Amino acid sequence: MLVLTRKLGESIVIGDSIRVTVVEIHGKQVRLGIEAPKEVAVHRGEVYERIVEENRQAADSADRSRLGDFSQAMAAKLRRNGA
Repeated sequence: MLVLTRKLGESIVIGDSIRVTVVEIHGKQVRLGIEAPKEVAVHRGEVYERIVEENRQAADSADRSRLGDFSQAMAAKLRRNGA
């Protein structure tokens, strides 16, 4: 992890298209402004982690659903074939 010190109004640049600027400081809270292209998703860390977890759960659910469909299709095929 790269750790930088910035003062109010100063910024850092990530790649060619993302700029993070310190816009306000109140006690232990720092407000950041982020300029990024529309196609770049920008989320607070805790929101991003929740999105990742919800996507994982949805994928697991879809996998179980497809497995159930496959299992039912195989059982039907076995019944048709007299097994």
